[in-house]
Amino acid sequence: MKRITFICLLSVLLLPVNMLAQYSKMVDVLEDTESEMNDGKQTLRFFDAKTGQIVKDGVITISGIGEFRSDSLGRVRFDKVKDDKYTFRFTKDGYISADYQFEVIEETIFLNRFSVCPITELGAIRIVLDWSRHPSDLDLHLIKSGSYHISYQDMQKSADGAAQLDRDDMNGYGPETITINKTDNTANYICFVHDFSDKSNPRTSGLSRSKAVLRVYDNNQLKDTFYVPRDKTGNKWSVFEIKRGEIIDINKLSGSN
Repeated sequence: MKRITFICLLSVLLLPVNMLAQYSKMVDVLEDTESEMNDGKQTLRFFDAKTGQIVKDGVITISGIGEFRSDSLGRVRFDKVKDDKYTFRFTKDGYISADYQFEVIEETIFLNRFSVCPITELGAIRIVLDWSRHPSDLDLHLIKSGSYHISYQDMQKSADGAAQLDRDDMNGYGPETITINKTDNTANYICFVHDFSDKSNPRTSGLSRSKAVLRVYDNNQLKDTFYVPRDKTGNKWSVFEIKRGEIIDINKLSGSN
């Protein structure tokens, strides 16, 4: 038995870094499912939007349920609640205090991972994408008309140094994050998400089923939250645009080759 355990552990340690990260996230999901089934506890997990690292000692106040503090694994656990939508407030020194929401469907939290945002420079906009296990690779894009296109491929930092891709995630769940350090209020921007896993299939429903949520922080406040449209097809999610400093909702799926 010890030999089998050693071989299994060795196999895990020999996985490539990206596969090891995915394995770790899958273990989190299995632990949360087991906790629901065996202990009657539901779990929320918290991560840093810039680094993807666990956030411990955050204070989470869930309306009608109670106040909790995230543990060394970034978790809070509480007794199962009925199917509904619940609002909570997250606070921690060095992070933006904000109100978030989770939904319980058939006694399971629809998406229990939250990437919380470190405090930014005054005037900065930060865009944070979270999703579920599949598709494994969603890519966040930001285009400034006539200037730059930030993504994993085109440019990790804009030519004027005003914006950058903070984090690229290729193994599911996110976060994937872009920061505009200085917004040009005379320019137009567009933000979209591309399903790189299904890049050759414009009729895929994978993106629609991804549970993706995109949050926009502006001047150290959570400004907007966008949820990927459900029961649609398409591998491109056009989320929003910015015109003259105003965020304009698009929130549509389409096919892209």
